[in-house]
Amino acid sequence: MDGLTDLPRSGRPRTFTAEQVAEVKALACELPSVSGLPLTRWSYPELAREVTAPGVAEQISAFDGAADPGRRRDQTRAASLLDLSRDPYFAPKAARALDLYARMREDEPLGADDYVLSADEKPGVQARRRVCRPPPPASRRPMRVESEYRRGGTLAYFAAYDVHRAHVIGRCEPTCQCTRRG
Repeated sequence: MDGLTDLPRSGRPRTFTAEQVAEVKALACELPSVSGLPLTRWSYPELAREVTAPGVAEQISAFDGAADPGRRRDQTRAASLLDLSRDPYFAPKAARALDLYARMREDEPLGADDYVLSADEKPGVQARRRVCRPPPPASRRPMRVESEYRRGGTLAYFAAYDVHRAHVIGRCEPTCQCTRRG
């Protein structure tokens, strides 16, 4: 198992803990007005100043990847998964999730048969089928898609991601078609 350990990496060693990076990303996901700043969006210098003020980090470069307000979509997705709002219980919530990603639980390493799954469901997905099959693209003509479709009911999509084995598990199921009485 020694061959699975990380080799020394080139470059500067990390200066921020995973918790600090998560807190900076959570702040970058919020609008600056939540912090009482008269801004419509974060700039690097403003975000760096805001991070150092409450003591998340002693110092941070305005160009550090942890404080990248340009990656708002990814940070918003991570924030919604971990509920990374500025609530007082943020650190314990994030620590539990980050420990699982690091293959630890309650200061004990996870076993070989332990799994960490990140799961979600999307209920009410509209299943639609095209009425006509699209003609194949031709020379100098892109593929054309007919806009007419038939409804196929609604589906619920269930997905799980096995974090340590990089495996996606997904399936679609029909939703309940309850009849209305009365």
